[in-house]
Amino acid sequence: MVPSLRWLAFAPWLLAAAFSALTASAALSGAIHSTTLDEVRARGHVVCGINDGPPGFAAVDGAGAWAGLDIDFCRAVAAAVLGRKDAVKYRALSAANRFQALAAGEVDLIPRAASWTLSRDVELGLRYAGTLFFDGQGFIVRRGYAVASVLELSGASVCVLQGTSAEENLADFFRSRQMRYQLVVADHWQDIVKAYADGGCTLLTGDLSVLAYERSRFTTPADHMILPELIGKEPSGPVVRQGDEQWFSIVRWTLNALIAAEEMGLTSENADNKLETAKAKNVRRFLGLEGNLGVGMGLNGNWSFRILKEIGNYGEIFDRNLGVGSPLALDRGVNGLWTKGGLMYAFPLR
Repeated sequence: MVPSLRWLAFAPWLLAAAFSALTASAALSGAIHSTTLDEVRARGHVVCGINDGPPGFAAVDGAGAWAGLDIDFCRAVAAAVLGRKDAVKYRALSAANRFQALAAGEVDLIPRAASWTLSRDVELGLRYAGTLFFDGQGFIVRRGYAVASVLELSGASVCVLQGTSAEENLADFFRSRQMRYQLVVADHWQDIVKAYADGGCTLLTGDLSVLAYERSRFTTPADHMILPELIGKEPSGPVVRQGDEQWFSIVRWTLNALIAAEEMGLTSENADNKLETAKAKNVRRFLGLEGNLGVGMGLNGNWSFRILKEIGNYGEIFDRNLGVGSPLALDRGVNGLWTKGGLMYAFPLR
């Protein structure tokens, strides 16, 4: 055998081994790529990990019915994947075990987990798909003070939870504006709320979502107002496991579809009519009348229409769960569309 041609004796074996390795790699890659979607379709429902409370985000009534912003997002994912908003089951998780349950595959997603931070995004084997709610530290005050901004309250007393980042943010905010203030502190949140309710301080500070809930529990909620300033950023949104890009895309684009629908003026009420009258290309793509935006995610061509029809747009979800027509009576503020002074912005669906 010619030395330079010895490798030819092994060529069939080498080619077979290489082909086998490539086949196995492709099969593994395909399994990782689609496992969550396949499992959801096989069982016939999405499993959502939910934190029970506060009302407006996720709460269950005496009859076992769930409601809230987080719940509606889970229903939107179910509508996109299975065509029905009720094709979802909820698992109550605590703050201590929510990320572990997701990483272990016990739930398919968490609709609104703890604030989106660098460490949570890169160290826990999870991925944030976007921001469902822009939270942040704010202030609540009695309307009787007749102020429109915390900047009018230099020298005010402020109730804040002791030893927290909220206390640090408060100090930085007032100091940077050369404003005086008096601290009223306690170790437990409910003690701070009681101090404010009893007139022990002018302002109560905490996360916007929590302040709205506490206001709804006061004897006369309308006597209290949430001021426009936010002095801390706490964005929160849907989280999925790393390693399944297809499922990540489904969850991320479900969120974008909700926002995009509001940007385009599409609602659950006009959805059917738009099927007959829509002429703009972006609207026709959204409704599934042109192209197929779902094919790259393994979804039907009408996935975004099903979200709109079953759930509505982001504004509808916000209004019925958190907005002025709900017990929390929360203004859109930073959660408004970017065209109206808010931060909600959909990536192009095309």
